[in-house]
Amino acid sequence: MPHHRFRRAATTLALTVAALSAPLAPAQAQQPALTPIKVSYQVAYWALPIYVATEKNWWAEVGLKPELVAYPAGAQQIAGAPSRSWDVGGTGSPPAVLGAQRYDIVTIGLTNDESATNALVARPDKLAAIRANPARELKGQQILLSPNSTGEYATMACLQKWGLKRSDVGIVPLAPAQLVSAYTGGNGLLAGTWAPNTYTLSDQVGTETVCSGKDAGALVLGALIARKEFAQQNPEAVAKFLAVYLRAVNFQKNNPAEFMASLRKFFEANGIKLKDTHLKAEMARPIFPLDEQLKMMSRAAGPSTVDGAFEALSGYLKSVGTIAEVPDPKGYITGQYLKLVDDTPALKAFANRTQ
Repeated sequence: MPHHRFRRAATTLALTVAALSAPLAPAQAQQPALTPIKVSYQVAYWALPIYVATEKNWWAEVGLKPELVAYPAGAQQIAGAPSRSWDVGGTGSPPAVLGAQRYDIVTIGLTNDESATNALVARPDKLAAIRANPARELKGQQILLSPNSTGEYATMACLQKWGLKRSDVGIVPLAPAQLVSAYTGGNGLLAGTWAPNTYTLSDQVGTETVCSGKDAGALVLGALIARKEFAQQNPEAVAKFLAVYLRAVNFQKNNPAEFMASLRKFFEANGIKLKDTHLKAEMARPIFPLDEQLKMMSRAAGPSTVDGAFEALSGYLKSVGTIAEVPDPKGYITGQYLKLVDDTPALKAFANRTQ
C-alpha cells in the first residue's frame, strides 16, 4: 500500500473494562462506529507492527480508524504533541523522556530492545587500530552524533567503557540524514547512530560496529507513547491501539518468512533497500508480547525493568545538560493501559493472536 496512508471519556476503569469486554465484532459491523486515532511513528524497524496492522486492516477489527503520521526523527515527533498532531505512537527513549518533561507525554509500553542496533561504527581501514586501543585512537578525534538520541546515549556508554569522557573527543552534532551524508563524505573518525543508518553506512562505506549499546551495558528500549490528555480521556482507544500493536508483534514472532517480506516491503516503500543480512539483523531484535510487556513494566517487587532503563538514560540526559533533573519514572511510565488489555478478555485474546 502507498506509504502516504501511513500518515470520548470513561468515567471509571470498571466502566471501561465493561465496554471493552464485549466480543469483538467482524470488521464490517464495526465500520459505522470506527474511532479516529492519530498514530505517530518514524521509519524504523519498530514501526513494522503499525505497517502490518494497516496492511491487514486489524485496526477496524477493534473499532479504530487510524491516521498514520510519519516523522523523520523523535524531536519533530514530540514537538507535534502540543498541537495534537498525534494521539499515540512509538518513539525512541530519549524523545519519550523529553516529551514527558516538556509536553506531558506518557510511556505506555515498549516497541523493542534496540541496544544492539544503536552503535558506533568505523571505516574498514580504521577498525583494527580502534579495536586494539580505542582510548588511544579516539582521543581528540571527531565523532558524528545526533543530539539527544539513542545513538548518542550508546556512544557515551561506549566511551565510558573505554575510559574516555565526552570532553576527550570532538562531538559533531548532526541530524540523522546529515550524519549519514557527512560520514560517507569522509568526515569524522566514528559515527554514532542506529539502524537502518548503520546499514546504509555499511553498504556505502564498508563500516563495521566497534561498540554497541549492548556491548557497553546500556539497555536501550523503544517506547510506545501517548499524549497524557488523550490517554486519560480515551483509555479504551489507547488499550485498543496497544492490542493491535501487540497482535502484530505476535505475528512477527510466529511468521518469520512473512515478517521478513513485510519488513523489506515497508523499508522499500520508504526508499530504504536493505540486504538480506541487514534484514535478518533487524529481525533479531527482541520484541515483547503482552505477557513480557506486563512483566517488564511491573513494579510489584520495586522499580520495574523499564524504570531502571529510563532512569539510567535520564541520568545521562542530565549529565549533558539536556534535562535539569532525573524525572521519577512513576510520573510518566504507566502499565495501566497494558493492564486494561490484560483485564479485557476480548482485547487480550486479540492481542495474543499469532495470525
